[in-house]
Amino acid sequence: MTYDHELKLISPGRVEKDEIGNQIPIDPIETPILCGLKSVGRSEFYNAATAGLRPELVFVIHAYEYNGERLLEFEGKRYNVIRTYETNFEELELTCERVASNG
Repeated sequence: MTYDHELKLISPGRVEKDEIGNQIPIDPIETPILCGLKSVGRSEFYNAATAGLRPELVFVIHAYEYNGERLLEFEGKRYNVIRTYETNFEELELTCERVASNG
């Protein structure tokens, strides 16, 4: 697997409360890493669709670079991580679905 693409893993960072007690994320931490890109398998796509998920892409990254982030950005679009799969000691697959709105 070649790592010819770049993505940003997004951690929430710190949280502040507004005047009525809502938690607002401040300064999310974005960590750029290199990744490989795979398509979602046919059976995985349809099985996920029955659970209300819409997997679009699978990113292959080095396992040591991942710290449980549930959000990432790739080519200006945000994705939620819906599944992780450790393929071997060094690699991890992140199955992701597109976030409906970036706002």
